[in-house]
Amino acid sequence: AGAVMTYVAKKCGICFRPPSIILIYQEDHKDKTRQRIMPVRNFSEFSDCGLAAEQLKNNPRHKAYLEGVSLRQLKKLYSLLKGHLGGESLAESLEKFRQEETIDPEEDMNKLDDKELAKRKSIMDELFEKNRKKKDDPDFIYDIEVEFPQDEQLESCGWDVESGEEL
Repeated sequence: AGAVMTYVAKKCGICFRPPSIILIYQEDHKDKTRQRIMPVRNFSEFSDCGLAAEQLKNNPRHKAYLEGVSLRQLKKLYSLLKGHLGGESLAESLEKFRQEETIDPEEDMNKLDDKELAKRKSIMDELFEKNRKKKDDPDFIYDIEVEFPQDEQLESCGWDVESGEEL
């Protein structure tokens, strides 16, 4: 069996004319940077960005190249193209996407349907991964101990006070 080629995605962007997704990548950790242009066909301002992103990511011709590109990033590129096709400026499309991908801490997630809840969880997972410290990170510290100041009187909460009432 031949050696499997690995591609390291460096940047991924979109071109409006002609509509295409452009990937800047390196092959097998060689120094030379290459560019792959993936034309976007059969896509309109009414298309489903998530579906289009999944189809591109799973396309046998592009799959190996897009390994290091998140589905969320591809979806964002498609939403920018969708906005462009719908006559929005790039700034408007970016703001619209940012609002859709932001978690409102006041929102009651118990009232969401399964699809919307899955979307929020996916956003939170990605945010968690982005902010998580990993062992290889230069500023990673194992077993951090923090001393909390005990000068002022601790506030007690209603639920942790012993009460004479039986529940």
